[in-house]
Amino acid sequence: MNNKKISTGIGKIPCFLGIVLSVLLLSCGQEPAKKELAFSPDNEGITVPEGFRVVKVADSLGNPRHIAVTPGGGVYLKLRQLVEGQAILYLEDTDGDGKADTRQGFGDFTGSGLALDGQYLYASSDQAVFRYPLDANGRVAANTAPDTLVTGLIDRRQHATKSFTLDGKGHLYVNIGAYSNACQEQDRTLGSPGMMPCSILDSAGGIWQFRTDKFQQTYGDGVHYATGLRNVVGLDWNKADDALYVTQHGRDQLNTLFPDLYDQEASANLPAETLYKLARGDDAGWPYIYYDHFQNKKIVSPEYGGDGKKTGGEDALDPLVAFPAHLAPNALLFYTGDMFPERYRNGAFIAFHGSWNRAPLEQKGFMVAFVPFADGMPSGDWEVFADGFAGKDAIYSPDEAVHRPTGLAQGPDGSLYVSDDAGGTLFRIVYPQMAGE
Repeated sequence: MNNKKISTGIGKIPCFLGIVLSVLLLSCGQEPAKKELAFSPDNEGITVPEGFRVVKVADSLGNPRHIAVTPGGGVYLKLRQLVEGQAILYLEDTDGDGKADTRQGFGDFTGSGLALDGQYLYASSDQAVFRYPLDANGRVAANTAPDTLVTGLIDRRQHATKSFTLDGKGHLYVNIGAYSNACQEQDRTLGSPGMMPCSILDSAGGIWQFRTDKFQQTYGDGVHYATGLRNVVGLDWNKADDALYVTQHGRDQLNTLFPDLYDQEASANLPAETLYKLARGDDAGWPYIYYDHFQNKKIVSPEYGGDGKKTGGEDALDPLVAFPAHLAPNALLFYTGDMFPERYRNGAFIAFHGSWNRAPLEQKGFMVAFVPFADGMPSGDWEVFADGFAGKDAIYSPDEAVHRPTGLAQGPDGSLYVSDDAGGTLFRIVYPQMAGE
C-alpha cells in the first residue's frame, strides 16, 4: 500500500466556486449588485423641494444645451460649441451610482437641438437638422455619418439655434428664431420704427413642421406651422393632450430704444416670457405686440406706435402662462414619469437660462420652474422647483453665474436631468422615496 498523501486541492475550492458562481449568475442574466446613487451631501448647492436629492452626473462637459436620455439610461448632450472637434457627447453610468463613467463624442456641427425616438438620434446645427441611426442599445455606432433631414434654414447669427421637438407621428417642429429684436428698420437702433409688414416673418420668427422620414427638405417642403414668435428655445410635444407647447424669449431693450416711454425699471420687468400652446396657423403677435404680465394685456410695441398702454393683437394668441421678463426659458419638458409625486404628473418643467437684459438691475432666472397641468391647461400658479444654480444670491451679469440651466430630459426611471452650459455640468434630480433608494 502506498502511504503517500494524496492532494485533494481542497484549499482551491472556494476560489473555484466563486468563479463558477459568477459565471452562473451572468449566464442567468443577473449582474453583480449595483452601487447606490451618489447623492451630493449639499445637493450641489441646488435648492429642491423636500424629499428630492441631486446627483452630479458629470462636469467639464463644455457648454451642453439640449439633452436626451435613452431607455437604458445613456445620456446624449448637444454642445453649443465644439469640444475637441466634437459636437455631441454620449455619457453612460455602468455601475449605478448615477455618475457617468464613460464618455464618447462625435459630430462636427455646432448647434443646440437634440431629440430621441426609438430608432434615431436627431440633432441640429444652426442651418440644418440631422438624423443618426441607433443600434439595439440605443447608441450611435462609431464613425456613423448622419442623414440630413432639413437644410438651408436661415442663419444670421442672432437667435440662430434651431431647437426642435418630435410629435411621435413622423413630424419634427423646428424653431427658426427671428434675426432681430423687434423687426425695426435698423435693428436695435434708438427710435427706429418697425417694418410694416415685418418681412422677417416669411422665413423666421416662427415654427416650421417637417417630416422625420424625408431627406434634404427645405422651406418649400415644410409647413409654416405657427408665426409671430420672436425666438422659441423650449419646445415639447405634450402627449397628454397631443399638442405642441413652446416657451418664447421676449423682446429686449425697451428703455435703450425708447427712453421717453420706458425707464430702466420698466425695461427690466417687461415684457413677460411666455408659454404657448400652438395649433397649425397660430400667430403669437411678434413683433407688433408684447405681453405685459402686470396689466395682463397684449400691448402694442413702441416700434409700431405703442405707448406702453395701448392694447392690440386682438387676433393674436394669448399665452397660457406669463413669467417675469428676461429669464430666458431655454427648455420645456412635460413630465410623464412615476418617480416624482403625483402632483408633478403631466406638468411642465421649464429651465430658465438667466437674464442679461435687466441691467443695471439685478439679473434673474438661473432656475428650473414647474407649472402644474390638468386637461391640457395650467391648473395652478407656476413655482420655482430647483434654484441656486447661479451660486450666489445677487447676479448683475450672467457671466457671474456658476451654472445656467439650459436643457431638460426625463430618465427611464422618472428622474429629471438638467444640463448647464456655464459650468459644463449635468445634474440629475431624484425623488428617492419613490425610487426605492
